[in-house]
Amino acid sequence: MPRKMQRFRSSLLVFTIAVAALAQTASEKPNVDVRRVGARLQCQCGCKDSVATCSMLECHFSKPAKERIAQMQSVGMSDEQIVQAFIRDYGMAVYLAPPNAFGWIIPYAAVGFGMAVILLFLRKYKRKPMTDLGAIEAEDPELAKYQEQIDQDTKNLD
Repeated sequence: MPRKMQRFRSSLLVFTIAVAALAQTASEKPNVDVRRVGARLQCQCGCKDSVATCSMLECHFSKPAKERIAQMQSVGMSDEQIVQAFIRDYGMAVYLAPPNAFGWIIPYAAVGFGMAVILLFLRKYKRKPMTDLGAIEAEDPELAKYQEQIDQDTKNLD
């Protein structure tokens, strides 16, 4: 019986830890509106993520910023007003501009350029047929000299 009680206690402990790990505050699991505004703000903890996507545990900037965004939204401020308030407090370094057309075109242009380079390379170095090599003279004097050397070397092997 004590063994069953020990298993029950350990199972209860694991269950309690799992429930505590899943419990999150509002700033750790923000709603859609907070994430929408947070995606336009650069996290200032040193990572390259936005406030909405910062994955640093207990981030000193992201967590309070999410709470501040939620408070500003509850007062009725628009997304643009919230972003402008953050820019006023932290400078332009906090603003993340949405990707423009240039950012969408570059990856596809790079793939197209790479394919063109590969195509040109393949066309330039395409193998020529063996018939274009021309005729080889069987009685070439230089070949005869090498053939004599080969014959002498093979005689020495015996």
